[in-house]
Amino acid sequence: MSTIPSDINRIQAAVSTSLHAHWLLFLVEGIVLLCLGFAAILLPLIASIAATIFVGWLLLLSGIVGLIATFRMRRAPGLWWSLLSAILGIAAGIVLLAWPLSGVVSLTLILTVFFVIEGVASIFYALEHRRELSGRWGLMLLSGVVDLVLAAIIFLGLPGTAAWALGLLLGINMVFGGSAIIAMALAARTAAARPVG
Repeated sequence: MSTIPSDINRIQAAVSTSLHAHWLLFLVEGIVLLCLGFAAILLPLIASIAATIFVGWLLLLSGIVGLIATFRMRRAPGLWWSLLSAILGIAAGIVLLAWPLSGVVSLTLILTVFFVIEGVASIFYALEHRRELSGRWGLMLLSGVVDLVLAAIIFLGLPGTAAWALGLLLGINMVFGGSAIIAMALAARTAAARPVG
């Protein structure tokens, strides 16, 4: 039974060593998220429309790829369901690209669910790894709590705030997420790699 703590120690040491070795990449990621977050906060309507257009392109392209795959595999079972799925993807993508403001409300509802799930996941992540983040796990915990607060703000402000809420709240989320990653990177930079034992 003594191999289990030894394995856990090796995993923790590997994570610590990896964070220490790649702290600069995490720092760059955090800075990029922070900058994009501030841009979205300053221009929330543009960020909302940009997010809607991005999702529209994703749906359109996935629908086109699905349509091509469906026609190439016409003898496979479920042809009609696959065809329906591809056509719906293409139609939803075209609607979001043609009328992005209409799609903002739908995406705002989806964003609410995203923030709830991400908030809960961030809180559990912070609590589980609080020892590994050298006392900086509090920022990750705060990021999760902020996600849950943002989800409540979105839900309570619908539908009137949907036009600007999507971009603003995405920006706030990116600022807190970027700050947490920057703090983790700076802590990893100064942390000595633990010996494997």
